[in-house]
Amino acid sequence: MHDDEVAITTEQVRALVADQHPRWRDLPVQALPHRGTDHALFRLGEDLAVRLPRISGARGAVDRERAATERLATLVGVEAPVPVASGEPGHGFPWRWSVVRWVAGTTATQPTPALAGDLARVVRRLRAVDLPGPVNDRRAHPLADLTRLVAADADAVRDEVPVGLVMRAWEESCSADPWDGVGVWLHGDLAPGNVVVRDGRLVGLIDWGGTGLGDPAGDLSPAWNFLDAPSREVFRRALGEDDATWLRGRREDRADDGGCTRRGAGRADPPAGPQGGGVRAGGARPSREDGPPCSEDSPP
Repeated sequence: MHDDEVAITTEQVRALVADQHPRWRDLPVQALPHRGTDHALFRLGEDLAVRLPRISGARGAVDRERAATERLATLVGVEAPVPVASGEPGHGFPWRWSVVRWVAGTTATQPTPALAGDLARVVRRLRAVDLPGPVNDRRAHPLADLTRLVAADADAVRDEVPVGLVMRAWEESCSADPWDGVGVWLHGDLAPGNVVVRDGRLVGLIDWGGTGLGDPAGDLSPAWNFLDAPSREVFRRALGEDDATWLRGRREDRADDGGCTRRGAGRADPPAGPQGGGVRAGGARPSREDGPPCSEDSPP
């Protein structure tokens, strides 16, 4: 998946835990059936998981996620894989790693108005947090300079998606008034695979590595990467978003998808202006290809 990806085995993880955290040395270690895009995850007993970066670009996630989950999860009212211990390189593994709490549940697969309301409530609570923090560089500046990349990615799958509709939606979103206010707190990656549910309701969020301050549009991606039309309307109404913020949010989702190709192309809905719809070139992804990093998922 990545040029600098490090292979990590169950035996390595077991040895790292035994050497550096001997109180857990007798707990079973189980590789999760799905692979993350930049981390490897291993279940450690019933209540913990080991999270290890697989690429050099993810090395800083240990400290970022600890800061974000310890400061924000309780304020927002969600469960999170809060790190309970960290580890150092060893046994052939080159970077720092962490042991985190296991968040029980399943990743979101079925959009419903109730779940849309839960997502909106979490986004509102995050935005209301009054704490200093780092700027999320991906969510704090205009993205019009990505137009060339988006166009190239769309063209690469022109046999599968209507390139004209994709680019029209992108250009419409780029024309929205830019955010010129104070940055708000964002989770930064509200993909369905990072949303943990029990009995159909949101109980937890995972993958807090991109958390920071930025344009409030940065957490609107569930409207296009997960929710259907009725749930999308509930989500927007609960947040009270204006047209410009909504359009910027659609653009953020397209940028996250690398223009529509990096997670696989699917159907595309025609642009429908700021009220909803719009190109959803990746389709409604029921779960991320990398699966749940720290939540209980359906068996493989």
